[in-house]
Amino acid sequence: MRGTVLYGPRNVRFEQRDDPKILKPTDAIIRMSATCVCGSDLWDYRGINKVTQPTPIGHEYCGSVEEVGRAVTKIKPGQFVIGSFFASDNTCPNCQAGYYSSCQHREFVGGAQADWLRVPLADGTLVATREAPSAELIPSLLTLSDVMGTGWFAADAANVKPGNTVAVVGDGAVGLLGVLSARQMGAGRIIAMSRHESRQKLAREFGATDIVTHRGDEGVARIKELTKGIGADAVLECVGTQESMMQAIRSTRAGGYIGYVGVPHGVALDGQELFFAHVHLHGGPAPVRRYLPHLIDLVWSGKITPGKVFDLTLPLEDVAEGYRAMDERRAIKTLLRP
Repeated sequence: MRGTVLYGPRNVRFEQRDDPKILKPTDAIIRMSATCVCGSDLWDYRGINKVTQPTPIGHEYCGSVEEVGRAVTKIKPGQFVIGSFFASDNTCPNCQAGYYSSCQHREFVGGAQADWLRVPLADGTLVATREAPSAELIPSLLTLSDVMGTGWFAADAANVKPGNTVAVVGDGAVGLLGVLSARQMGAGRIIAMSRHESRQKLAREFGATDIVTHRGDEGVARIKELTKGIGADAVLECVGTQESMMQAIRSTRAGGYIGYVGVPHGVALDGQELFFAHVHLHGGPAPVRRYLPHLIDLVWSGKITPGKVFDLTLPLEDVAEGYRAMDERRAIKTLLRP
């Protein structure tokens, strides 16, 4: 098969790779219908996360089951399935508590920017749709593998309730889908922080009521101004930098909630400031599997169209351009079609 391999900073190649095989009786092999580039992939692409050897990359996927191991009983060949970037058994205590991405037997699902993919722990990881989806639904279904599920977790972790004022720090795909999630959860006011016109437009389409173009202390001051000096009830931190985390904490009212899902890079919290901030912090790698059935229903019924976050679609063989476009902020998110 062909697939994407990262050799080093800004060195992505599309080349021949070994076909995936059933390695464990709990595995499944799927034929990819669509995959994409994730904002978190850019940490590796830019060399911020060191890559020491050629590494298959990509962790967002959906497609048709081709083969299953002998221990797989729920997932069947021919089904269209979506799964999380962490494989989970769906039976351990952490899974039962809803934290599938902390499964005691979790495995990272990588190498998804390819024609085929091996998914471990198939029965616990994959969720099948009721029937094969139309081509129009596939982009939105693909987002559920990570970016929509992560935006939903940000809003859920921030305890978004009907009527809340919500601020979203970050205008990448996760932040934008955090806006969409907060709207679905009934937020009364959604403040999106963005400096980019195309992203502002999509944020408003997804439900943002206000746009703040400032960052850092100025961004905090603007949110306080919009909320009569109080701060937001809920803040979604969708970047992962020191500035974004502090902006989130300082924008939250006393007793408010922060859902943080940006993969942290260089984030360190001052204990005394956090102590006196009086805020709730909850986040981590999104337990996407928890939300998959509900989000599939929302997409299938047409209540949400998260696939709009893809503003560049390319054949998989042009994956290097997909990375460049996102790195240079010419694209919000790149959809790749095998």
